[in-house]
Amino acid sequence: MEIKEVERVLSEVVHPEFDRNIVELGMVENLRIDSDGTGIRFNLVFPRADAMAGSIKNEIREHLGLAFGNVNIAITEIIRAKKVTKKNINDLGNEQLARVNNIIAVASGKGGVGKSTVTVNLAVALANAGYKVGVVDADIYGPSIPKMTATEGFMPQAQEGTELIIPNEKYGIKWMSVGYFVDPSQALIWRGPMACNALKQIILQTKWDELDFLLLDMPPGTGDIHITLVQDIPVSGAIVVTTPQDVALADVEKGINLFRNKDVNKKILGIVENMSWFTPAELPNNRYYIFGRGGAQKMADKYNVPLLGQIPLVQSIRECGDSGAPSALNVNSDQTFKDLAEAVASQVL
Repeated sequence: MEIKEVERVLSEVVHPEFDRNIVELGMVENLRIDSDGTGIRFNLVFPRADAMAGSIKNEIREHLGLAFGNVNIAITEIIRAKKVTKKNINDLGNEQLARVNNIIAVASGKGGVGKSTVTVNLAVALANAGYKVGVVDADIYGPSIPKMTATEGFMPQAQEGTELIIPNEKYGIKWMSVGYFVDPSQALIWRGPMACNALKQIILQTKWDELDFLLLDMPPGTGDIHITLVQDIPVSGAIVVTTPQDVALADVEKGINLFRNKDVNKKILGIVENMSWFTPAELPNNRYYIFGRGGAQKMADKYNVPLLGQIPLVQSIRECGDSGAPSALNVNSDQTFKDLAEAVASQVL
C-alpha cells in the first residue's frame, strides 16, 4: 500500500456540492500510512461547517475498506477557509421552495414537550388526508426525525448534474434532517452561525418539488436559529406545542412573543397541547390530568389564537415513535391526529 494508491482511491470520493473529488478540491492533507501498513491517517479539511461531512467520511471509509481490506482509518476533520470554488450560502435563493404552498414552523418554548412527536404524526395525518407533505428536522443539535421514522441509515445524495439534495421519501412524505449527514453518536459542536448556515443550506438545496405543506421541526427555545429561519425562509405561520403544566406554558408565551415580534411578524396558527391527560390502554375511557388541566386553552384565549388540538399521553404513541412507525399511520386509530391535521389545514387553506 503506497500513498499514491491511497490518493487514487480517495479521488473516487466526490463532494456532491462541488461535483469534484476531495483530492482535487485540496481537502486531503497530511496523508500518511502507518509504518506497519495497518493504518491510514489524514486530515479532511472543509472550508466551513459542512452538512455533508458525515456522509463524505462514511464514503471515504467504504472506498478505503474495499480497496485495502481491514485497515485502520483515522480521519481528523478540520474546518479552515480554503480557496475552493463553492456556492455561498448567501447566494442560495428560494427556488426550491417556489412550489411549496405552506411552510409551517412547529415550535416549543422548552424541550421535552413532544414537539417532534407532534410534527411527525401531523405530517403523516396530513399525508393520509391526501396532501403532499415534507418535513425538515430543524432541531440541529438533537435531530430525532431519523429515529422516529426508522430512517437512520439514509444517506442523502445529490441529483445528478446539480447541487440539489434528494430528500428521503417514506410514508408518502419527504424527509430531510441534519441527522442524515452525521454519525448519530457525534455531537455537533457548532456555533450559532455555523448551525444556521448548515440548516439553511439543507432547506434551500433540497429538491422539494410540489408540496402543500413543509413542516419545520424547530429546536426548543427562542434562539438565533429560530430568528434566522423565520426571517430568511418564507414561513407561512407557526404552531406552538406545549404541555398543560405551568412551567411549559410560561415558555409558550416567549415563543408566541418571538413570532409576533415586529421584526419577525409571523402568524401563530395555534397551540397544540401534548400530554393533555393520561389514558391507560386497559382503561380507555379514563383520563388522569397528571400535568394539570386547561392550561393551553387559557393561553390560547389570552393570546386570541386557536387551540388546535389536545394530544393524550398514550403509551402506544410513544412506542410507535420509538419503533419508527408513527401512530398516525394507523388510519383506523384515534381521531386525535386526524382532527389536528384538519384544524391546521383550515388555518392556511
